[in-house]
Amino acid sequence: MPKNREQALMTLTVALGLLQRAYRAKADKVVAPLGLSTAMAWPLVLIGRHPEGIRPGGLSEELGIEGPSLVRSLNQLVDADLVLRQEDKVDKRAKILCLTPAGNAIRTRIEDLLNELRAELFDGVSDEDVQACLRTFCVLEKRLGINGSSSIDAEKMTDTP
Repeated sequence: MPKNREQALMTLTVALGLLQRAYRAKADKVVAPLGLSTAMAWPLVLIGRHPEGIRPGGLSEELGIEGPSLVRSLNQLVDADLVLRQEDKVDKRAKILCLTPAGNAIRTRIEDLLNELRAELFDGVSDEDVQACLRTFCVLEKRLGINGSSSIDAEKMTDTP
């Protein structure tokens, strides 16, 4: 551990990006046997985490990509009968993305694989350390102005294994 706070914070912020990329690469390898490209698997997972549906703009924000970059993947998911585009009940001009039963079945398999990966990666890390990390991320989100639906709520997760 670096001796002074400035060095520790620099190490931490550099590590965040490296860990995110490494986790994403490992997760991609874990779900590859299901036959979905990364471009299709991640939208499927995130749509499934919104049982009420999600607008394409919200999905692209959660994925961290521009809307036009998402269109091809969404079209493929719709063509594969994994995702439905439905009219938004609140704004008839907007579309909501929802999973079909087949899409939900694949998403469940992906989530199971990701749960196994997380269990392996966090083996030996105490619940207290996980909660401390979540509290820190929550502070960073607020200070960085991240208030989207993917925001961390450490208080909600306190009793979650």
